[in-house]
Amino acid sequence: MLTNDIPYPTKPVRLIEPFGTGGGPDLIARVVSRRLFEMWGQPVTVENHTGAGGSAAAAFVARLPADGHTLLVNSSAQAYRAALVNNPPYDPLEDFIPVAPLTSQPYVLVAGTIAVINTVGELVGLAKAKPRELKFGSAGVGTGTHVGAEKFNLEAGIQAIHVPGDTIPDAISNTIAGLTTYLITPVSYALADIRAGRLRALGVTTKKRSALLAEVPTISEAGVAGFDYPIWYGVWVRMGTPRRVVDQLANDIARAVAAPDLGDSLARHGADPIHMTQLEFARFVVSETERAARTLQAAGIKPR
Repeated sequence: MLTNDIPYPTKPVRLIEPFGTGGGPDLIARVVSRRLFEMWGQPVTVENHTGAGGSAAAAFVARLPADGHTLLVNSSAQAYRAALVNNPPYDPLEDFIPVAPLTSQPYVLVAGTIAVINTVGELVGLAKAKPRELKFGSAGVGTGTHVGAEKFNLEAGIQAIHVPGDTIPDAISNTIAGLTTYLITPVSYALADIRAGRLRALGVTTKKRSALLAEVPTISEAGVAGFDYPIWYGVWVRMGTPRRVVDQLANDIARAVAAPDLGDSLARHGADPIHMTQLEFARFVVSETERAARTLQAAGIKPR
């Protein structure tokens, strides 16, 4: 364990993310890692650990030393998983310390073009005409894509069947192939397929439109009034990491996210920086867990 007279970091730092190259956490982690390298003079690498519905990365980090040299970069799924999974290989709240938020951005509600659905209204109308016949995808039970779709179903007043995948690309492939009718997914993963005409963007999940899909209405504009469900990203470390390391990480990551040039880079990915202290972020993670639990309970989904 580090002592108070040993500087941090003392060796290369690894950023572990769960969703794969080109996804939101990966893109944000790579932008932030470059700024941290400039601050620390130590290599800062990004590693992709996919699978298990996005939980493989957290399970990997949970087994490593609590010295602050391995960081988990995850989405809001890190909070949501605590609301749904009994006896996981790690406890999202008890085994990790929330260090710093990174960014917030929209998901996008998409349908496969094979489904011939062009608007949110058409999707809702079809689902109401055929209750529990349509299928929706996700990257796995308890992920942000799952919770978001359940929230959409509740607020739109529809019922459909959940078909979880193991990764976001897996869920997108299922929707393109017609195995599922619709999906809520991070914009970054769907953008190429939307532009290629393999997916149809019906609405973005936040209060304002996405700069990456400026022509696509918000779900609230499209008829589900008040719908708001952003994806957010943050950094966690193993519980037991020295407090001074947590504090330094929180301060240095906040400085990186606040840098004007980094903000410009994030904006190109449709992301807005989040500014919170470490304690504010920790409270935010708990509140997001509680919010997800209320959504899942209202949908009749019990922890498994």
